[in-house]
Amino acid sequence: MSIKVNSKCAKCRRAGEKLMLKGEKCLGPKCPFGKRNYAPGVHGPNSRRSKLSGYGKQLKEKQKVKRIYGLLERQFSNYVAEAQGKVGDTSKWLTQYLESRLDNVVYRAGLSKARFGARQLVSHGLITVNGAKVDIPSFRVKPGMVVAIKEGAKKKKGVENIGEHLAKAEFPSWISVDVKALSAKVLNAPTLENPNFNAQSIIEFYSR
Repeated sequence: MSIKVNSKCAKCRRAGEKLMLKGEKCLGPKCPFGKRNYAPGVHGPNSRRSKLSGYGKQLKEKQKVKRIYGLLERQFSNYVAEAQGKVGDTSKWLTQYLESRLDNVVYRAGLSKARFGARQLVSHGLITVNGAKVDIPSFRVKPGMVVAIKEGAKKKKGVENIGEHLAKAEFPSWISVDVKALSAKVLNAPTLENPNFNAQSIIEFYSR
């Protein structure tokens, strides 16, 4: 069975690495990237990845991060522009803006096993922030805010077993998770201790 070029698995193959777009499935033996870790296309495993220029590497890094967070170009470039307007380390500001998105916080808190699923939870109105429903994935969660699965949604398909996932999940230091309540509190500004992308390279791409 072929994989469409625009599928999540094909995005990983295009990037040349796992982007964890399908959550736990990406870690299992059924992950297609393990069998097809070459770029999608008619040439299959015989295709060669051309050596990238400095510009090409920066472009590839930008595309990778857009795929990880599921953003369109305008959304992503707006984050970069906002980060460039701040005083201090621009790459850290960019990372903070990306990680502060509500759909990402839901994912980081383990309330969904993948960012795509987290975005669906938010878009379908199944997530609350400080007790109020918020259905905008790009909503920026600030320190002190509590993100939770809506009470009436805890028995819905895809959510009913999330407590089992939370019980064995690991969370970033800036999030405190209440497993029983299916909620998470953002303690401070988001950070990435081991980022799988180079934010500075992306900033340089947009500064050309």
